[in-house]
Amino acid sequence: MISERQVRRQRNRAGYRIGDEKHVDLLRYAAWLLWRRHNPEPAKQPVDYEAMKEAARARNAVLSAIGRDIGIIPEVVDPQRKARACEDFQFFCETYFPESFCLPWSDDHLKVIAKIETAVLRGGLFAMAMPRGSGKTTLAETACIWAMLTGAREFVCLIGSDAGHARNMLESIKVEFETNEHLLEDYPEAVYPIHALERIHNRAKGQLCSGKPTRIVWTADEIVLPTIEDSTASGAIIRVAGIESRIRGMKYKRADGRALRPSLVVLDDPQTDESARSDQQVRSRMETLNGAILNLAGPGQKISGIMPCTVIRPGDMADQILDRDKHAAWQGERTKLVYALPDNEKLWETYAQIRSDSFRNDGDGREATEFYRKHRTAMDAGAIIAWPQRHNKDELSAIQHAMNLRLQDERAFWAEYQNEPLPQDEGDSDQLSADTIAAKTNGHPRGEVSIGASHLTMFIDVQGKMLFYTVVAWEDDFTGYVVDYGAYPDQQRAYFTLREAQKTLARAAPNTGLEGSIYAGLEKLTDDYLSRRWRRDDGAELRIERCLIDANWGQSTDVVYQFCRKSTHANLVMPSHGRYVGASSIPFSEYKRKRGERVGHHWRIPNVQGRRQVRHVLIDTNYWKSFIHARLSVAMGDPGCMSLFGRKSGEHQLIAEHLTAEYRVRTEARGRVVDEWKLRAGRQDNHWLDCLVGCAVAASIQGAVLPGTEVRSTAARQFIRLSDVQRSRR
Repeated sequence: MISERQVRRQRNRAGYRIGDEKHVDLLRYAAWLLWRRHNPEPAKQPVDYEAMKEAARARNAVLSAIGRDIGIIPEVVDPQRKARACEDFQFFCETYFPESFCLPWSDDHLKVIAKIETAVLRGGLFAMAMPRGSGKTTLAETACIWAMLTGAREFVCLIGSDAGHARNMLESIKVEFETNEHLLEDYPEAVYPIHALERIHNRAKGQLCSGKPTRIVWTADEIVLPTIEDSTASGAIIRVAGIESRIRGMKYKRADGRALRPSLVVLDDPQTDESARSDQQVRSRMETLNGAILNLAGPGQKISGIMPCTVIRPGDMADQILDRDKHAAWQGERTKLVYALPDNEKLWETYAQIRSDSFRNDGDGREATEFYRKHRTAMDAGAIIAWPQRHNKDELSAIQHAMNLRLQDERAFWAEYQNEPLPQDEGDSDQLSADTIAAKTNGHPRGEVSIGASHLTMFIDVQGKMLFYTVVAWEDDFTGYVVDYGAYPDQQRAYFTLREAQKTLARAAPNTGLEGSIYAGLEKLTDDYLSRRWRRDDGAELRIERCLIDANWGQSTDVVYQFCRKSTHANLVMPSHGRYVGASSIPFSEYKRKRGERVGHHWRIPNVQGRRQVRHVLIDTNYWKSFIHARLSVAMGDPGCMSLFGRKSGEHQLIAEHLTAEYRVRTEARGRVVDEWKLRAGRQDNHWLDCLVGCAVAASIQGAVLPGTEVRSTAARQFIRLSDVQRSRR
């Protein structure tokens, strides 16, 4: 018990005075000590820590669920408007995307909208070529949103020209879902949970609606709309990919156990400028479209497709798909910026001059616009424009806008805005096409020689990854029959490119370097072909008389010479070098002939020089490429015709593309007119063209002569000593 004396002593030590606040607190504390002495604490009970942890977990779970649950979905603002939009794509665009589609529709827009509506609601394939800037990408993105929200399509696949293009389109769709208040009003079951994420995408996995998971997926390549009971868009999916990405096998497993595959594919401009100019890339993308993309729906299911596109050059992917004769299923439709150009060309030429002068003098073209304003009636006469509202603020009409685009770049105008690209300026119009060459078959089986052939030659084109080769049988008048061609190692497929080759020389000869793999490939190929007996129609057997090997490629020159010197077929093989002899170059026939040299028809075999100790042949490639194309142009049955083995043109499509990979330009210089051959834009492989050139030169070396091209005897002059003459006289 605390006595009053003890309290007073503690008070004096602390310096407290009676009545102070601290003094009162001390008295209260003393009273509590006195009460606790007479009322001791009960014995403490053991604490159940597991129960405390479980209670804390349950409390936190409740709090977390309250934070993740978005509650009740708001009501639809206008059900009648929503019901109409489900059946009318044009109304959907105008009602829910007024900022994107703020201008009146053109007739072409209405055609495209009708095709999109048909594809989404009823199915089908539709390709629509539209001018640049016509809003085709916006229409494609809006079509994806409409198909998902209305429940018309559960799985939409959006494909772009590459992965970056596809992701950009998906990002645009995400922005509409996150910010479009018009969609939120009538489609809250799909859009409200997305707004509730507040752009914190990590919340998607844990989001609840009335205690049930919404299962939203929100990634860079995919959107899965929330799973909400009685929602037509519940669990709808859109996934994006580039046309060169992995597309096969797309599917999605829903919460109800169903596995979904795409039922609608939207291809927005599936080609780039680079791919459009490459026949190989065009073919690759067409194979992807016809193989992987159109089979995305799975066995027994048809997929609907929409392809807004622009034609970049003749024969590109868009141009082929829009051709109703070749791809009728796509029901291609070409739209234009201008359907008829103005009649008064002179006024527009004056306008162009005024505009150019203005820009050259640091102006902005205002003078040309004033000229157009004064003469507008006459300058517009005859013009038919697709979309009258399409023009810039500093322009008076869509006609002026179209003509400005034409003046800016004529070729781009016809390709990008008219979908009728001008033909490429690649030589004479009479040059052979790949289809024409591929169809020129003679009916002989592969490897069989025609009865009239007396020479058999071979050429090997050396590349770092593989060897291209051709074997041709010739009659004495240069009638040629392609007996066999291919590549080593065998790629085992009908279409391939050097760049994408999977089976290479290095893989065929492991543990070797570049030179070693080339040597091994040449050895294997020549042992196989030069030892073979080739059967002729009459039962006789021929062997390859001469095999030329290209020694021009990079690091292969020394290897080729070494191989030709040491080969068991050294009497048949010979290195060759192609030479570009243009119009301004000195032709082979004007070279000063040296002793021991052999000079033929646009080819030369010089004396052995230097350390290589192997004779080689120099070839005027420009002449012989023209020679080969001339032989391919000769009608079947006529002397000097060249043809391909077999009966099916389809099996020769790849070699035909090699043979048309270059075009000739007729050039005149120094009094000579020469065909100079150039590689076409976008082409990479021309190796079998080089092979046919080499086979023809080899035939010329062996004595084949085209009538009318005979040359003087190429035998070297014999020098007679004076002493020998005197001795003979004696």
